[in-house]
Amino acid sequence: MAVIVKYVVERNGEEKMTFTSKAEADAYDKMLDMADELFELLGKSGAAADEAQREELSLFLAQNREDVLCALGAKRKPTPKPTKKKVELAKEDDAEAA
Repeated sequence: MAVIVKYVVERNGEEKMTFTSKAEADAYDKMLDMADELFELLGKSGAAADEAQREELSLFLAQNREDVLCALGAKRKPTPKPTKKKVELAKEDDAEAA
């Protein structure tokens, strides 16, 4: 018999998601906390009067928080590191040009 540990994220008595990793469950719970805060903030704006739209938008913003932070200037966009293949191609191009 195998023992399986499951982490359940629950909100207001409703099961939202089940994870096998505590870190994943904590990250999802944190995202839901952000979505709740954004929902309240959007409610104050009056821009999204429909509750379903506010919920959908708040979840979208919370799920894409890195992009939101970059758009607000609070964080820099990550610059992709050159892969080994790209570096080798660049060296070949430099050698051919010389």
